[in-house]
Amino acid sequence: MGNDGWIRTSRRNFLGISALGLAAGVVAKEAGAAVLGPAASVDADAGSVAAVTPVPDTDISVWVTAGDERLAAAPKAAWVAAPSSSSAAGAEQIQLNLATKFQEIQGFGGAFTDAACYMFNQLAPGVRGQLLHEMFNPSEMGLNFCRVCMGSSDYSTKLYSYDDGEADPELKRFSIEHDREYILPVIREARKENPEIFLLATPWSPPGWMKPNNSMLGGSMRKFYLASYAQYFLKFLQAYAAEGVPVQAVTSQNELDTDQDGRMPACIWGQEYEIQFVRDHLGPLLESTNTPTKIWLLDHNYNLWGRVLDMLEEEKVRKYTNAVAWHAYVGTPDMVSRVHEKYPDVEMHWTEGGPDYTDADYLNGWCKWGGIFNGALRNWCRSITGWNLALDEVGKPNIGPFPCGGIVSIDSKTKEITRSGQYWALAHYSRAIRRGARRFESQSTAEGLSHVAAENPDGQRVLLVTNTGAARTIELRAGNMSATVPLKAASLTTLAWV
Repeated sequence: MGNDGWIRTSRRNFLGISALGLAAGVVAKEAGAAVLGPAASVDADAGSVAAVTPVPDTDISVWVTAGDERLAAAPKAAWVAAPSSSSAAGAEQIQLNLATKFQEIQGFGGAFTDAACYMFNQLAPGVRGQLLHEMFNPSEMGLNFCRVCMGSSDYSTKLYSYDDGEADPELKRFSIEHDREYILPVIREARKENPEIFLLATPWSPPGWMKPNNSMLGGSMRKFYLASYAQYFLKFLQAYAAEGVPVQAVTSQNELDTDQDGRMPACIWGQEYEIQFVRDHLGPLLESTNTPTKIWLLDHNYNLWGRVLDMLEEEKVRKYTNAVAWHAYVGTPDMVSRVHEKYPDVEMHWTEGGPDYTDADYLNGWCKWGGIFNGALRNWCRSITGWNLALDEVGKPNIGPFPCGGIVSIDSKTKEITRSGQYWALAHYSRAIRRGARRFESQSTAEGLSHVAAENPDGQRVLLVTNTGAARTIELRAGNMSATVPLKAASLTTLAWV
C-alpha cells in the first residue's frame, strides 16, 4: 500500500495473514494540502524567542492500536476555535506548543544480530523479501536506524570474533567471513528497501586473547591491547564498507559496566579505559585514515549518567565524539536530560531494548513500549533502536541466558511470522515521525497518558499518545484551536495534521 492510509486489521484477521499478505500504509501529508510557510519559533537548544504558534489548517487523521485493532484508521477529528473552557465535558487536555522546538529525530529501527539475520535467512526468498519490504521500505514501516554486532552477541548461533585463537596483536587472522553467510546479505537486502538505513556497530566482547580470562565470556579489557583493538575496529569498518554496508557510528563496548557473570559475550571497561581508547587510539586512528564513522559513548543504562558527565569533561574525548548511546534497563529517562543540561550540543540515542517472549504482554505490549519511547524522545533522544529484529518462538538462536523475544517472531518449524507489541509500537513511531522531524512541546497533567509530538520536514505535525487506562476523551489545544479526540482503553494512537 502507498502513502495515503493505513489498513484496518483485526487481530482475528491479522493472525491469519502471512508476511506476503500484510501491507500497511504510512501516515502522510494530506494529498494536495499546502505546506505552511516558515514561522518564528523557540528553539529549545538555542534559546531563541518565540513568535505566534502556527495554526492548524486541516482535520486530524487518526490511527489506533488497541484490542483487536492494529494500526486501524479511526474517524478524523476536527480543529475548531477553542472555547474559553474545555470543549468536551470531562475532557482531559494535551496542550501543544508548536512554536517550541527541541531535538531533531533521526529514526527508528532494531538490531541485525547474528540471530536475527539467521532467522530472516530461514524464510523462503519471496517471504523474506516481503517481510523486509514491510519493515524497511519507506512506503511501509520505514525502519531506518539499526544496530549491528561486531562479532557475536548473546543472540548468536555460536561464539565468535573476527580474530579467534592465540594472541594476534597484528591482526593477521582478521576476517569477517562468518558475516558473509547471512548477516551481510540480509543487511544488503534491507538496504535495497531503504538505502537510508543508519548503522551503529557495537562489540559485545573483543577477541578472547585481548582479555585476562582469554575468553569472550565475561571478563575485562586489557589496556595493553587498546591500540590493536582500534585497528580491529578499522578493519571491521573497511571490510563492511567493501561489502557495500557502510557503518555510520560505533561504540567501544555494549554494556561496558557488566560482565554478565561470564554467561555471555561481555566485557567490563573501566571509565578510564573508555576515555583512553577513544582519546588516544580509536579517535586519532579514524581521523588519520579519513574514516567518517562517528564514535558514541557508553552504550549502557540511564543510571550511568554520572560516568557520561565525567567522560565528556575530557576535551580530547569530545574532540572525537559528540553522542551518547543509552539503554533503559536501569534508571529513568530524565537522567539523559541531566547530561543534556550540561552538554546541550551532545546527541543522545536510545540503542537497545526488547520484549521478553515469556511475558503475557509480548503480543500486546504496545502501551509499555509507547511509554518507553515517549520517555526517551521527551528526554532528548534522537533515535530509537530496539533489540533483535527477529528471533524464533522461544527467543533463539541464543547463547546467553536471557528470554528476549524478537520484534517479530519466526516459528522455527512452520516459519509463521508473529508481530510483537513492540513491533506495533515501533510501527506507529517509524511511520509517523520521519527523519529530520523536530520534536515540539506537548504537555498534560492527565494520569495514564504519555505522549510525544513532532513536526516532519514537510510541515506535517504528529502526536503519538499512549493511554494505559480506561477509554477516555482528550482535548487537544494548539494556540486558539481545539480538537476533541476519543482514546480507546490500553491504546496507542497516532494523530496527524498539517
